Amino acid sequence: MTFPIRADTPARFTAPLPAAADVVVIGGGVIGVMAAWFLTRRGLSVALCEKGRIAGEQSSRNWGWVRQQGRDPAELPLMIEALSIWKGLSEEVGADLGFRQTGVLYLAEKPADTDRHEGWMVHARAHGLDTRLLTAAEVAVMLPNAAGWVSGLLTASDARAEPWIAVPRIAEALAARGVAIREDCAVRALDIAGGRVAGVVTEAGRIRADRVVLAGGAWSSLLARAHGVRLPQLSVRATVAATDPLPEVWPGGAADRHFALRRRADGGYTLAPGHFHEFFIGPDAFRHLRPFRAQIRNDISGTRFLPAAPRHYPDAWGTRRRWSPDGESPFERMRVLDPAPNRAEVERLRARFGAAFPGLGRPAIRTAWAGMIDTMPDVVPVIDHVAALPGLTIATGMSGHGFGIGPGVGRVVADLVERRAPGHDLARFRLSRFSDGSKIDLGPAL
Repeated sequence: MTFPIRADTPARFTAPLPAAADVVVIGGGVIGVMAAWFLTRRGLSVALCEKGRIAGEQSSRNWGWVRQQGRDPAELPLMIEALSIWKGLSEEVGADLGFRQTGVLYLAEKPADTDRHEGWMVHARAHGLDTRLLTAAEVAVMLPNAAGWVSGLLTASDARAEPWIAVPRIAEALAARGVAIREDCAVRALDIAGGRVAGVVTEAGRIRADRVVLAGGAWSSLLARAHGVRLPQLSVRATVAATDPLPEVWPGGAADRHFALRRRADGGYTLAPGHFHEFFIGPDAFRHLRPFRAQIRNDISGTRFLPAAPRHYPDAWGTRRRWSPDGESPFERMRVLDPAPNRAEVERLRARFGAAFPGLGRPAIRTAWAGMIDTMPDVVPVIDHVAALPGLTIATGMSGHGFGIGPGVGRVVADLVERRAPGHDLARFRLSRFSDGSKIDLGPAL
């Protein structure tokens, strides 16, 4: 399979839509697929609607890290569970997902980075992680003939997987078990009756369901807003490059503040900027300015601001905010969000890799892509019921953390849908934190 998944990737999931289901899941990324996985295991009938391709957006465009290290402490219990699920997922699915526990290594370029790593160790210890601080000498042993980092932070139990392989294969296993999965099937609107969810209206017809999961990634806010639900979600463009096969310099994921790498199953490395994103300024940037002020004040040095394109993006100036359920929606106009990569940044990634590993030099790039990472003002997701619309559960705003934590979030979402206790404190992820006067808390994540 080529990567990432794009709009011209042939559709593989074309199941006929049922007239009714116990639950409809909107969005075929890792969160939606894993929610469907756990809902199905509980005997519920599930229909999953994806406007474009399964894993077509961030779920095939991310770095492929499965990490506990560096997360917001509120995410750690969920992530620890997610890692446990990942360990047995290939066997359950009946296919290799590329999952390997090869460790995640954060590299410090200066003493201030070491201080940050040391500060996060209190959370690692509190959750019993195998995270440890490395001296410069220990880093040099792990990365021989590499640039001189002053220290490191290593979680050896962290892992990697192949995003463009893992999520579609999980979906294939779901389809084989009778789950109705339909690509090229945008949900235009929720069907509301008596003030609560009664189903969805798709471009291919209606599905009756008294429970709906909105896991639409960067598009979630647009659909939610059409039903009066305020979700302060914005997106940033992130560029990624894939090298040709190279000798192994590190078997897992590693990053400093300038670039990140992850060993792939094909012998190449996935490279990405460590602290650089591009933000397109659209109408929602002004609408949600207040909740994002804390993030702006904290550190925007790694963000480049650009005017939003006239179309294509969820927050583009030309994106329609109102539409009829009986006509074409913005979700059909953009099947797969496939922004162009920043080519200058790709060249900087080559240079940074070559400087870090002078024995290998600048690597040849097999391909490059970009994705739109949906982010929330406090850089943690929304995982919650919508009180104003009984029957609707939202799981979105993963803020670049979704691939690894996806199985844990999917399990929790299944509990929320069934009104079971989720087993974790989800207060940090409640939707109401943006409307109840709570202070925006960026937390101590790295």
